[in-house]
Amino acid sequence: MTKSSRPEHDLLGDAEVPADAYWGIHTLRAIENYPITGMVIGDYAELIKALAYVKEAAAKANLELGHLDPKKAEAIIAACHEIESGELHDQFVVDVIQGGAGTSTNMNANEVIANRALEILGYEKGDYSKLHPINDVNMSQSTNDVYPTSLRLATCFAIPTLLKAMASLREAFADKAEEFKDVLKIGRTQLQDAVPMTLGQEFSTYAVMIKEDEDRLSEAISLIAEINLGATAIGTGINTDVRYSKCAIEYLQKISGVDLIASPNLIEATQDCGAFVQLSGVLKRIAVKLSKICNDLRLLSSGPQAGLNEIRLPARAAGSSIMPGKVNPVIPEVVNQIAFEVIGNDVTITMAAEGGQLQLNAFEPIIAHSLFKSIQHLTAGCDTLKNHCVVGITANREVLAERVRTSAGLATALNPYLGYENATMIAKRALQENCSVADLVLELGLMDKETLDKILSPAVLTTPGIQSK
Repeated sequence: MTKSSRPEHDLLGDAEVPADAYWGIHTLRAIENYPITGMVIGDYAELIKALAYVKEAAAKANLELGHLDPKKAEAIIAACHEIESGELHDQFVVDVIQGGAGTSTNMNANEVIANRALEILGYEKGDYSKLHPINDVNMSQSTNDVYPTSLRLATCFAIPTLLKAMASLREAFADKAEEFKDVLKIGRTQLQDAVPMTLGQEFSTYAVMIKEDEDRLSEAISLIAEINLGATAIGTGINTDVRYSKCAIEYLQKISGVDLIASPNLIEATQDCGAFVQLSGVLKRIAVKLSKICNDLRLLSSGPQAGLNEIRLPARAAGSSIMPGKVNPVIPEVVNQIAFEVIGNDVTITMAAEGGQLQLNAFEPIIAHSLFKSIQHLTAGCDTLKNHCVVGITANREVLAERVRTSAGLATALNPYLGYENATMIAKRALQENCSVADLVLELGLMDKETLDKILSPAVLTTPGIQSK
């Protein structure tokens, strides 16, 4: 029979760890202490990959500087490579929300890497006299530089996926703008009829809005890429070789492929979470604008008989358990809800950053959880909105044409020719008598038909310029 557990020891005493677990006693304490969300750090693959990169870079730097035994270094690096390729992620079992400023996450990584390295060297898990999670895997490190560095690196891995999803959604709106460029409609301000525009112009604005946020998100990456690796406990670099920080960061840049920047002041970088607040603000901006776009899609598709009914969204599900034939705008609705969550996450990140004290912010775990949720859910929301909604939108051309024909808003185009008072009179009568502006102008003899047709042509109504009188 094989043993079901192995004994390990820490500051608090002895405990039994499952024999087949790659994690150890420090991780066990965290499992017991933080049964909070049911989500574990292993659910965030980018974070686990980033942790392995940091541990690999540290091992290579310590090996180069002559502080780590070559055989131990090789085993640690090999274990990191396995984690980087996606193995052992199920061994990262600490809850994403945890006390200790991320210490449990760092120790979970140290223990998994140490125990896998021990196996590679031919030893049993838990035989820390041969290779130690802290003395060897965590050499020249502290949670206070490992965790924020890993979080920043993981964010750099995650953001390009969101940017790709945003670009794809933008292109879908741009395609619809081209498809609808000849569809005349009435614009609205304060939900009241305004002046004509094309449905293509309306959809092109959504593409522009998304592109602006792509640019802002790209800018935010440069702030996130500044790291404090080598700071150790508070930024003074205690217990490290004076050459270590530069060496470790160079290795981390090389193996991660990310253009990382060493912070010029490690004490400041260890306590300041301003870059996360900046990034979260950009994510909130994206969420707010996506939600506004979805509000518009729901309004424009409302009805189909008693609403605006200007566009048709793809039918994705039966809309009611009691009303036959009802179809709801479920895809824009789910993106609205993602936006509400991201806005809430921004408040959480703001308060966590503000809550830091003196030389450390203890609340980076909730910052990490909130950031990754926002990035992941916005990415999924963009993909869902594009694939299940935008690409299938059609224009209700007949309704739009009739509304333009009968709209009192056309009177605005007559201001330069008839004057504001006459245009107001025409608009008022058109509403009262339920007739078209064009018919009234001709009936009153205010303009000949050829001139009126030129003024009310789609090209003139939707672009700058005044026709010659």
